[in-house]
Amino acid sequence: MAVAAERGSYRFVVLLFNCLLTFGSYFCFDIPSVLQEQFQGNLTCPTGTHHNSTRHNGTLECVEGLGMTPAQYNLLYAIYAWTNAVVVILAGFLIDKLGNRFGVFVFSLLTVLGSSIFALGSHFKGSPYLLPMMLTGRLLFGSGNGSLTIVQNRITAFWFKGKELALAFGLTLSFSRLGSVLNFFFTQQFEAKFGMQWTLWGGTLLCVLGFVSALTVSALDKVGMKQLGLDGVIQQESKKVRIQDIRRLPLRYWLLVLTIMFFYNGVFPFVADASKFIQDKYSGYSQQAAAYIAGAVYDSSLLLSAAVGILIDYVGLRGVFAVGCAALTLPVFALLAFTFVPPLVCTVGLGITYSFAAASMWPSIPLVVPQATLGTAMGLATSVQMVGVGLSNVIVGHILGTKSSELKIPLWRWQQMMIFMLANTIACIAASVSLNVVDKKQGGTLNRTRKGAPAEQEDRDPADAAPLLDDDPGNEGSVS
Repeated sequence: MAVAAERGSYRFVVLLFNCLLTFGSYFCFDIPSVLQEQFQGNLTCPTGTHHNSTRHNGTLECVEGLGMTPAQYNLLYAIYAWTNAVVVILAGFLIDKLGNRFGVFVFSLLTVLGSSIFALGSHFKGSPYLLPMMLTGRLLFGSGNGSLTIVQNRITAFWFKGKELALAFGLTLSFSRLGSVLNFFFTQQFEAKFGMQWTLWGGTLLCVLGFVSALTVSALDKVGMKQLGLDGVIQQESKKVRIQDIRRLPLRYWLLVLTIMFFYNGVFPFVADASKFIQDKYSGYSQQAAAYIAGAVYDSSLLLSAAVGILIDYVGLRGVFAVGCAALTLPVFALLAFTFVPPLVCTVGLGITYSFAAASMWPSIPLVVPQATLGTAMGLATSVQMVGVGLSNVIVGHILGTKSSELKIPLWRWQQMMIFMLANTIACIAASVSLNVVDKKQGGTLNRTRKGAPAEQEDRDPADAAPLLDDDPGNEGSVS
């Protein structure tokens, strides 16, 4: 008679709580993007002007806020990215070494602490403590959220390898993006009714939901492993992990990492400033409408992630998809830079290419690295990505200016920002083309179709004794 952990219903319950791990943290991450006008608004407004009002008929009204400059605002995103860049390398190693339950508890707790300090910082408006406290909050938040994604993917891979893996990864990403989408839909309305401080504390409450989910998935994971008789096996294999395994990472891996970094250098910094960009460049958009349009990047991802993941897992051709989605992102930023095409067209287009990039690039990592270094490889890839995104946030901040005296940023500055996004996309195309060339010379693993996949990849059971770690550097894992 099968034990509970062997049933499909058990692993889908694990998946449900695993999905909820990052729902709240993804909601919190882009709250500043929706409330950019309030973050950069004046500390006080002259008597007789409207506080926290939107623009009507092209007129500019006073917006009361925290008084940040564009450079300080973008630093909130840069510090998140840089912290991620440092922490995730160690996090990937520690998760491999100490296990999922350690990682899920520690990193979800860090997101709660970080979001709490960030919300508390808003109470120090007008004081020299505001920026240091909010940066400290984002630092702790970044330490937890990026690492939490790694352990989340590790749990998903364990329970669904050889079964509904693509669907499980797609649903995990969809739940995360649901948090982002709901943020863009409801945060501005909530802030208008209850104020910024309560809005930030509401985000913290959602991170607490993630922490409760972490405790639940940890218990389910522990019980399930014991029922499957794998708890001791996993602990023994974890002892084999060594930091020196980083030397096994091949050239294809590094080209894949560069492809990921340059693509995300365009997406995340754009979304961070998209709401204000839409209001400044296109007439007739309120702050709420601009937030909806900016959030369309994540709306598209939410709707497409599961389907695109299943499609790519079935067809293969990951390298070709990587080149394709990078090439199709070029016209998106070109339209934003040089035309007045409705912004919704561009944000939906970026959301579509982002969905294909996420489904083709990240799942390619297990195909090009030895199994023994997979956790470290994922952490290192996230680190490089976040270094690039952090630098891009700082560059964008300087492009847009260092003064908060102008409520409307000049259009020539926005155009320069979009040209910078274009440059990153061109670099992404170059890296992805190089990746395909090298991959073809080394056997064409990334572009192998399902029909061309080795038979032994078809029937791998996550609950068997096949090692999570493999000391042979020539043995490459697969998620297909």
